[in-house]
Amino acid sequence: METSSSVSNKTITLEEWNGSSPTKLSKTFTIKASSSSVLITRSGARFTHVWRRLLQAFVPEGFPSSVTADYVPFQIWDLLQGLSTYIRTMLSTQALLSAIGVGEKSATVIGATFQWFLRDLTGMLGGILFTFYQGSNLDSNAKMWRLVADLMNDLGMLMDLISPLFPSAFVFVVCLGSISRSFTGVASGATRAALTQHFALQDNAADISAKEGSQETVATMIGMALGMLVARLTIGHPLAIWFSFLSLTVFHMYANYRAVRCLALNSLNPERSSILLQHFMETGQGLFSGACFTHTVHFMELKES
Repeated sequence: METSSSVSNKTITLEEWNGSSPTKLSKTFTIKASSSSVLITRSGARFTHVWRRLLQAFVPEGFPSSVTADYVPFQIWDLLQGLSTYIRTMLSTQALLSAIGVGEKSATVIGATFQWFLRDLTGMLGGILFTFYQGSNLDSNAKMWRLVADLMNDLGMLMDLISPLFPSAFVFVVCLGSISRSFTGVASGATRAALTQHFALQDNAADISAKEGSQETVATMIGMALGMLVARLTIGHPLAIWFSFLSLTVFHMYANYRAVRCLALNSLNPERSSILLQHFMETGQGLFSGACFTHTVHFMELKES
C-alpha cells in the first residue's frame, strides 16, 4: 500500500493504493479533508474491494509474483485430495466407533478408553521410529515421500474401515492403522515444509504456511460437512459405504499424483543429479542453468581431476 498527500488551498488529499508490485497498483480510496469537510471516495466496485480483502486471508501477500508458478496448480490438487480424505475420514471413523462399541449397552467406558489409548500409543511410537530411520531423507525426496505419506494414510483409514469385520483382532487392526497414519503425519509435515520453502520467492515461507492453513481449514469444514452427508446416506448399506470409500480413495491417489506432477523443484537430490550428470556426459550440455548446475559441473571437474 502506498500513500501520497498534497496540500493545496488548505486541502489535504490522501490516496490509498493496493497491489502486488509497483507496476500493478490500483487506487482503493481517496480522502479529501479541508477545514470545513472530509470527503471519502472509494475507488472501484465494492464487490471487488470485498473480494480482494477476502482473498488476502487465503493467498500470500504479493500473490502471484511472491510464489512460484507451480504453487496454484499444486494447491488446487492438494485441496481436492484433502477434501476426499476428510469425507473418507467420516466413513472410517463411523466404522471404528461402531467396532469399539459406541451405542451398545454391553460396551464399557474403560474398555473403549483403553483401546483408544493403545491405538494412539502405537501411533506415537510408530512416528518416532519412522523419524529415526527416514527423517534425514524427507527433504531431498519430497515428491516420493509425499505420495508415500498419502498412501499410508489410505492404508490407515482402510484398517479402521475393516476393523468391525475382525472383532477378535480389533486391537491389532486399529494399531496397524494408527502406525500407518503416524508415518503420514511425519512425512507429510516434513515434505510440506520443504515445498513451502520451494514456493517462497520473497522469503515469505511463514506467510505461505499460514495461508495454506486457512485453505486447509476451509477444505476441512467442507469435507466434514460432505462426509457427514455421505455417512448419513450410506448408513446401514455396506456396499454403498465401500463403493464411496474406494471411489474416493482412487480419486485421492489420482489427485496426489497430479499435485506432485505439477511441482518443478529446482534443487538437486541423488536421482535428479544422476539424470543431470548422465545427460551432461552424453551431450556435454546441461538440462538447466543456474547455481545447481554450476555446482554439479564443478563436482564433475573435481572428480575427473
